[in-house]
Amino acid sequence: MKVMTIVGARPQFIKASVLSMVLAEDDTIEELLVNTGQHYDWNMASVFFTELGLREPFINLAIGSGPHGRQTGEMLVALEPVIEANAPDAVLVYGDTNSTLAGALAAAKLHVPIAHVEAGLRSFNKRMPEEINRILTDHCSQWLFAPTATARDNLLREGIAEEQVFQVGDIMLDVALTFGERAVRASNILERLQLTPGDYVLATIHRAENTDDAVRLSSLLAALERVAESMPVVLPLHPRTRTAIGRMPNGEALLKRLNIVEPLGFLDMLLLEKKAAVIATDSGGVQKEAFFHQVPCVTLRDETEWVELVELGWNRLVDPKDAKAVAASIRDAVGTSGVRSNPYGDGCTARSIKQVLLRAAQ
Repeated sequence: MKVMTIVGARPQFIKASVLSMVLAEDDTIEELLVNTGQHYDWNMASVFFTELGLREPFINLAIGSGPHGRQTGEMLVALEPVIEANAPDAVLVYGDTNSTLAGALAAAKLHVPIAHVEAGLRSFNKRMPEEINRILTDHCSQWLFAPTATARDNLLREGIAEEQVFQVGDIMLDVALTFGERAVRASNILERLQLTPGDYVLATIHRAENTDDAVRLSSLLAALERVAESMPVVLPLHPRTRTAIGRMPNGEALLKRLNIVEPLGFLDMLLLEKKAAVIATDSGGVQKEAFFHQVPCVTLRDETEWVELVELGWNRLVDPKDAKAVAASIRDAVGTSGVRSNPYGDGCTARSIKQVLLRAAQ
Protein backbone atom coordinates (compact mmCIF):
# COMPACT_ATOMS: atom_id res chain seq x y z
CA MET A 1 0.00 0.00 0.00
CA LYS A 2 1.35 3.42 -0.95
CA VAL A 3 0.35 6.20 1.43
CA MET A 4 1.09 9.85 0.71
CA THR A 5 1.20 11.86 3.94
CA ILE A 6 0.74 15.62 3.50
CA VAL A 7 1.96 17.87 6.31
CA GLY A 8 3.01 21.50 6.51
CA ALA A 9 2.65 22.91 10.01
CA ARG A 10 4.40 22.34 13.31
CA PRO A 11 1.60 20.27 14.95
CA GLN A 12 1.42 17.99 11.92
CA PHE A 13 5.14 17.18 12.02
CA ILE A 14 4.68 16.15 15.64
CA LYS A 15 1.63 13.96 14.97
CA ALA A 16 3.20 12.39 11.87
CA SER A 17 6.31 11.36 13.80
CA VAL A 18 4.63 8.49 15.66
CA LEU A 19 2.36 7.32 12.86
CA SER A 20 5.18 7.37 10.31
CA MET A 21 7.29 5.35 12.76
CA VAL A 22 4.55 2.72 13.03
CA LEU A 23 3.88 2.62 9.27
CA ALA A 24 7.60 2.07 8.65
CA GLU A 25 7.49 -1.16 10.68
CA ASP A 26 5.41 -2.83 7.96
CA ASP A 27 7.20 -3.61 4.69
CA THR A 28 3.88 -3.75 2.83
CA ILE A 29 3.41 0.01 3.36
CA GLU A 30 5.34 2.65 1.44
CA GLU A 31 4.91 6.16 2.84
CA LEU A 32 5.72 9.28 0.82
CA LEU A 33 5.97 12.34 3.07
CA VAL A 34 5.10 15.66 1.40
CA ASN A 35 5.81 18.93 3.21
CA THR A 36 3.84 21.88 1.84
CA GLY A 37 6.16 24.32 3.59
CA GLN A 38 3.33 26.13 5.40
CA HIS A 39 5.72 26.52 8.35
CA TYR A 40 9.18 27.13 6.98
CA ASP A 41 11.34 28.70 9.72
CA TRP A 42 13.87 26.24 11.15
CA ASN A 43 12.43 26.54 14.66
CA MET A 44 8.89 26.02 13.35
CA ALA A 45 9.66 23.12 11.02
CA SER A 46 13.07 21.53 10.43
CA VAL A 47 13.89 21.19 14.13
CA PHE A 48 11.01 18.73 14.45
CA PHE A 49 12.37 16.44 11.77
CA THR A 50 15.64 16.35 13.71
CA GLU A 51 14.24 15.93 17.22
CA LEU A 52 11.46 13.46 16.49
CA GLY A 53 13.35 11.25 14.06
CA LEU A 54 10.97 12.12 11.23
CA ARG A 55 12.71 11.37 7.96
CA GLU A 56 13.21 14.16 5.48
CA PRO A 57 10.19 14.66 3.22
CA PHE A 58 9.97 13.01 -0.16
CA ILE A 59 9.30 16.51 -1.49
CA ASN A 60 9.12 20.00 0.04
CA LEU A 61 6.78 22.30 -1.87
CA ALA A 62 8.10 25.40 -0.03
CA ILE A 63 4.80 27.28 -0.32
CA GLY A 64 5.42 29.51 2.69
CA SER A 65 2.99 31.92 4.30
CA GLY A 66 0.31 34.16 2.80
CA PRO A 67 -3.42 34.92 2.90
CA HIS A 68 -5.61 31.85 3.31
CA GLY A 69 -6.97 31.77 -0.23
CA ARG A 70 -3.64 32.28 -1.96
CA GLN A 71 -1.79 29.86 0.30
CA THR A 72 -4.39 27.12 -0.09
CA GLY A 73 -4.60 27.71 -3.85
CA GLU A 74 -0.83 27.51 -4.31
CA MET A 75 -0.78 24.27 -2.34
CA LEU A 76 -3.52 22.82 -4.55
CA VAL A 77 -1.63 23.73 -7.70
CA ALA A 78 1.58 22.19 -6.38
CA LEU A 79 0.03 19.04 -4.89
CA GLU A 80 -1.99 17.92 -7.89
CA PRO A 81 0.94 16.86 -10.11
CA VAL A 82 2.71 15.25 -7.14
CA ILE A 83 -0.31 13.07 -6.41
CA GLU A 84 -0.83 12.28 -10.10
CA ALA A 85 2.82 11.32 -10.64
CA ASN A 86 3.04 9.02 -7.62
CA ALA A 87 -0.46 7.47 -7.70
CA PRO A 88 -0.85 6.73 -3.97
CA ASP A 89 -3.50 4.33 -2.72
CA ALA A 90 -4.40 6.85 -0.02
CA VAL A 91 -3.64 10.43 0.96
CA LEU A 92 -3.28 10.96 4.70
CA VAL A 93 -3.83 14.39 6.29
CA TYR A 94 -3.81 15.68 9.85
CA GLY A 95 -5.87 18.23 11.73
CA ASP A 96 -7.28 21.44 10.32
CA THR A 97 -4.66 23.62 8.62
CA ASN A 98 -4.61 24.97 5.07
CA SER A 99 -2.23 22.09 4.25
CA THR A 100 -4.92 19.67 5.44
CA LEU A 101 -7.61 21.19 3.26
CA ALA A 102 -5.38 21.51 0.20
CA GLY A 103 -4.26 17.90 0.51
CA ALA A 104 -7.83 16.68 0.87
CA LEU A 105 -9.18 18.72 -2.05
CA ALA A 106 -6.34 17.77 -4.38
CA ALA A 107 -6.80 14.08 -3.57
CA ALA A 108 -10.60 14.25 -3.88
CA LYS A 109 -10.40 15.85 -7.33
CA LEU A 110 -8.09 13.02 -8.42
CA HIS A 111 -10.32 10.32 -6.86
CA VAL A 112 -7.68 9.22 -4.35
CA PRO A 113 -9.16 8.06 -1.01
CA ILE A 114 -8.39 10.33 1.95
CA ALA A 115 -7.58 9.37 5.54
CA HIS A 116 -8.17 12.20 8.03
CA VAL A 117 -6.48 11.98 11.43
CA GLU A 118 -8.28 14.10 14.08
CA ALA A 119 -11.61 13.94 12.28
CA GLY A 120 -14.84 15.17 13.82
CA LEU A 121 -13.57 18.04 15.92
CA ARG A 122 -15.97 20.97 15.99
CA SER A 123 -15.87 24.40 17.62
CA PHE A 124 -19.20 25.31 15.95
CA ASN A 125 -17.67 28.67 15.06
CA LYS A 126 -17.43 29.02 11.30
CA ARG A 127 -15.56 32.30 11.59
CA MET A 128 -12.53 30.16 12.45
CA PRO A 129 -10.61 29.14 9.30
CA GLU A 130 -9.76 25.87 11.04
CA GLU A 131 -13.45 25.00 11.43
CA ILE A 132 -14.06 25.37 7.69
CA ASN A 133 -10.93 23.33 6.92
CA ARG A 134 -11.89 20.44 9.18
CA ILE A 135 -15.52 20.26 8.04
CA LEU A 136 -14.62 20.20 4.34
CA THR A 137 -11.83 17.69 4.92
CA ASP A 138 -14.11 15.36 6.86
CA HIS A 139 -16.72 15.40 4.11
CA CYS A 140 -14.08 14.57 1.48
CA SER A 141 -12.59 11.67 3.42
CA GLN A 142 -12.96 7.91 3.12
CA TRP A 143 -11.48 7.05 6.53
CA LEU A 144 -12.26 9.41 9.42
CA PHE A 145 -10.12 8.77 12.49
CA ALA A 146 -11.93 10.37 15.41
CA PRO A 147 -9.99 10.96 18.65
CA THR A 148 -12.99 10.89 21.00
CA ALA A 149 -16.59 9.76 21.31
CA THR A 150 -17.69 13.39 20.94
CA ALA A 151 -15.84 13.71 17.63
CA ARG A 152 -17.33 10.44 16.42
CA ASP A 153 -20.84 11.58 17.32
CA ASN A 154 -20.30 14.88 15.48
CA LEU A 155 -19.51 13.00 12.28
CA LEU A 156 -22.48 10.67 12.54
CA ARG A 157 -24.83 13.62 13.15
CA GLU A 158 -23.51 15.21 9.94
CA GLY A 159 -24.56 12.15 7.96
CA ILE A 160 -21.19 10.46 7.46
CA ALA A 161 -21.59 6.69 7.16
CA GLU A 162 -20.79 4.80 10.36
CA GLU A 163 -18.49 2.36 8.56
CA GLN A 164 -16.23 5.27 7.56
CA VAL A 165 -15.77 6.54 11.13
CA PHE A 166 -13.20 5.00 13.47
CA GLN A 167 -12.82 6.11 17.08
CA VAL A 168 -9.11 5.38 17.54
CA GLY A 169 -8.03 7.73 20.33
CA ASP A 170 -5.82 10.76 20.13
CA ILE A 171 -2.51 10.57 18.27
CA MET A 172 -1.07 13.23 20.59
CA LEU A 173 -1.32 10.80 23.52
CA ASP A 174 0.93 8.47 21.54
CA VAL A 175 3.34 11.39 21.12
CA ALA A 176 3.29 12.32 24.82
CA LEU A 177 3.98 8.73 25.86
CA THR A 178 6.69 8.26 23.25
CA PHE A 179 8.61 11.48 23.85
CA GLY A 180 7.76 12.57 27.41
CA GLU A 181 10.66 10.85 29.14
CA ARG A 182 13.03 11.74 26.32
CA ALA A 183 12.24 15.41 26.98
CA VAL A 184 13.12 15.04 30.67
CA ARG A 185 16.48 13.51 29.73
CA ALA A 186 17.36 15.70 26.75
CA SER A 187 16.06 19.20 27.50
CA ASN A 188 17.77 21.77 29.72
CA ILE A 189 15.22 24.50 29.00
CA LEU A 190 14.38 25.10 32.68
CA GLU A 191 18.02 25.79 33.47
CA ARG A 192 18.44 27.99 30.41
CA LEU A 193 15.44 30.13 31.36
CA GLN A 194 16.21 29.95 35.10
CA LEU A 195 12.79 28.53 35.93
CA THR A 196 11.67 26.57 38.99
CA PRO A 197 9.42 23.57 38.26
CA GLY A 198 5.82 24.28 39.24
CA ASP A 199 6.43 28.00 39.66
CA TYR A 200 5.78 29.56 36.25
CA VAL A 201 3.06 30.04 33.66
CA LEU A 202 3.56 28.84 30.10
CA ALA A 203 1.57 30.84 27.53
CA THR A 204 1.08 30.50 23.78
CA ILE A 205 -0.87 32.80 21.46
CA HIS A 206 -1.00 32.14 17.73
CA ARG A 207 -4.55 31.79 16.38
CA ALA A 208 -5.67 34.36 13.84
CA GLU A 209 -8.78 35.19 15.88
CA ASN A 210 -6.44 36.51 18.61
CA THR A 211 -3.46 37.81 16.65
CA ASP A 212 -5.49 39.61 13.96
CA ASP A 213 -7.68 41.41 16.49
CA ALA A 214 -5.71 44.21 18.18
CA VAL A 215 -8.24 44.45 21.04
CA ARG A 216 -8.01 40.76 21.87
CA LEU A 217 -4.24 40.63 21.52
CA SER A 218 -3.72 43.73 23.68
CA SER A 219 -6.04 42.28 26.30
CA LEU A 220 -4.23 38.95 26.38
CA LEU A 221 -0.80 40.55 26.68
CA ALA A 222 -2.05 42.90 29.39
CA ALA A 223 -3.44 39.89 31.29
CA LEU A 224 -0.12 38.05 31.06
CA GLU A 225 1.63 41.19 32.29
CA ARG A 226 -0.63 41.19 35.37
CA VAL A 227 0.12 37.54 36.07
CA ALA A 228 3.85 38.19 35.65
CA GLU A 229 3.74 40.53 38.66
CA SER A 230 3.49 37.47 40.89
CA MET A 231 4.77 34.54 38.82
CA PRO A 232 7.13 34.22 35.81
CA VAL A 233 5.32 33.98 32.47
CA VAL A 234 7.10 32.29 29.57
CA LEU A 235 5.78 33.20 26.11
CA PRO A 236 7.32 31.45 23.08
CA LEU A 237 6.48 33.99 20.40
CA HIS A 238 4.95 32.63 17.20
CA PRO A 239 6.02 34.58 14.06
CA ARG A 240 2.42 35.63 13.37
CA THR A 241 2.09 36.96 16.91
CA ARG A 242 5.39 38.82 16.74
CA THR A 243 4.32 40.51 13.50
CA ALA A 244 0.97 41.49 15.00
CA ILE A 245 2.62 42.95 18.11
CA GLY A 246 4.94 44.94 15.88
CA ARG A 247 1.92 46.65 14.32
CA MET A 248 0.58 47.76 17.71
CA PRO A 249 1.71 51.21 18.95
CA ASN A 250 2.19 49.88 22.50
CA GLY A 251 3.11 46.32 21.54
CA GLU A 252 6.64 46.13 22.87
CA ALA A 253 5.63 47.82 26.13
CA LEU A 254 3.20 44.96 26.80
CA LEU A 255 6.06 42.46 26.68
CA LYS A 256 8.39 44.07 29.19
CA ARG A 257 7.53 41.79 32.16
CA LEU A 258 7.23 38.60 30.12
CA ASN A 259 9.92 36.01 29.47
CA ILE A 260 9.84 36.13 25.67
CA VAL A 261 11.53 33.29 23.80
CA GLU A 262 11.68 32.19 20.18
CA PRO A 263 9.48 29.25 19.12
CA LEU A 264 10.91 26.17 20.81
CA GLY A 265 11.81 22.69 19.70
CA PHE A 266 9.33 20.00 20.63
CA LEU A 267 11.32 18.46 23.48
CA ASP A 268 11.91 21.85 25.11
CA MET A 269 8.22 22.71 24.76
CA LEU A 270 7.18 19.34 26.14
CA LEU A 271 9.30 19.80 29.25
CA LEU A 272 8.02 23.35 29.80
CA GLU A 273 4.48 21.97 29.62
CA LYS A 274 5.19 19.13 32.04
CA LYS A 275 6.70 21.40 34.69
CA ALA A 276 4.41 24.46 34.44
CA ALA A 277 2.07 25.52 37.24
CA VAL A 278 -0.56 26.39 34.65
CA ILE A 279 -0.74 26.70 30.86
CA ALA A 280 -2.59 29.54 29.11
CA THR A 281 -3.07 28.91 25.40
CA ASP A 282 -5.22 29.27 22.31
CA SER A 283 -3.70 26.09 20.81
CA GLY A 284 -5.81 22.97 20.57
CA GLY A 285 -2.78 20.71 20.77
CA VAL A 286 -1.34 22.43 23.82
CA GLN A 287 -4.69 22.11 25.63
CA LYS A 288 -4.46 18.34 25.29
CA GLU A 289 -0.78 18.20 26.15
CA ALA A 290 -1.54 20.07 29.37
CA PHE A 291 -4.09 17.36 30.21
CA PHE A 292 -1.68 14.55 29.39
CA HIS A 293 0.80 16.10 31.84
CA GLN A 294 -1.98 16.75 34.41
CA VAL A 295 -1.34 20.52 34.32
CA PRO A 296 -4.33 22.90 34.62
CA CYS A 297 -5.09 24.87 31.46
CA VAL A 298 -6.79 28.17 30.64
CA THR A 299 -7.95 28.40 27.04
CA LEU A 300 -7.76 31.90 25.58
CA ARG A 301 -10.71 31.48 23.25
CA ASP A 302 -14.49 31.69 23.17
CA GLU A 303 -14.85 27.96 22.56
CA THR A 304 -12.79 24.77 22.34
CA GLU A 305 -12.99 21.60 20.28
CA TRP A 306 -11.79 19.62 23.32
CA VAL A 307 -15.00 19.92 25.31
CA GLU A 308 -14.09 16.85 27.37
CA LEU A 309 -11.35 18.80 29.12
CA VAL A 310 -13.76 21.53 30.21
CA GLU A 311 -16.29 18.96 31.41
CA LEU A 312 -13.60 17.15 33.41
CA GLY A 313 -12.39 20.38 35.02
CA TRP A 314 -8.87 20.37 33.60
CA ASN A 315 -9.55 23.26 31.24
CA ARG A 316 -11.44 26.53 31.57
CA LEU A 317 -12.52 28.96 28.87
CA VAL A 318 -12.06 32.69 29.31
CA ASP A 319 -13.06 35.70 27.21
CA PRO A 320 -9.84 36.94 25.54
CA LYS A 321 -11.15 40.51 25.45
CA ASP A 322 -11.34 40.76 29.26
CA ALA A 323 -7.80 41.20 30.59
CA LYS A 324 -8.89 41.18 34.22
CA ALA A 325 -10.84 37.93 33.78
CA VAL A 326 -7.98 36.28 31.90
CA ALA A 327 -5.48 37.17 34.62
CA ALA A 328 -7.85 35.99 37.36
CA SER A 329 -8.52 32.69 35.56
CA ILE A 330 -4.81 31.96 35.22
CA ARG A 331 -4.13 32.73 38.87
CA ASP A 332 -7.16 30.74 40.02
CA ALA A 333 -6.11 27.70 37.99
CA VAL A 334 -2.78 27.31 39.81
CA GLY A 335 -2.88 24.25 42.05
CA THR A 336 -6.18 22.93 40.72
CA SER A 337 -6.91 19.59 39.08
CA GLY A 338 -9.80 17.90 37.35
CA VAL A 339 -11.48 14.52 37.29
CA ARG A 340 -9.16 11.61 36.55
CA SER A 341 -10.37 10.17 33.28
CA ASN A 342 -9.03 9.02 29.93
CA PRO A 343 -11.23 10.19 27.05
CA TYR A 344 -8.39 10.02 24.50
CA GLY A 345 -7.69 6.31 24.29
CA ASP A 346 -4.81 4.10 25.35
CA GLY A 347 -1.85 5.58 23.48
CA CYS A 348 -2.12 3.06 20.63
CA THR A 349 -3.80 5.34 18.08
CA ALA A 350 -1.07 5.03 15.45
CA ARG A 351 -1.32 1.23 15.44
CA SER A 352 -5.11 1.35 15.22
CA ILE A 353 -4.90 3.67 12.19
CA LYS A 354 -2.38 1.38 10.51
CA GLN A 355 -4.64 -1.65 10.99
CA VAL A 356 -7.61 0.14 9.41
CA LEU A 357 -5.54 1.14 6.39
CA LEU A 358 -4.11 -2.37 5.99
CA ARG A 359 -7.57 -3.96 6.12
CA ALA A 360 -8.71 -1.51 3.43
CA ALA A 361 -5.78 -2.50 1.20
CA GLN A 362 -6.62 -6.21 1.28
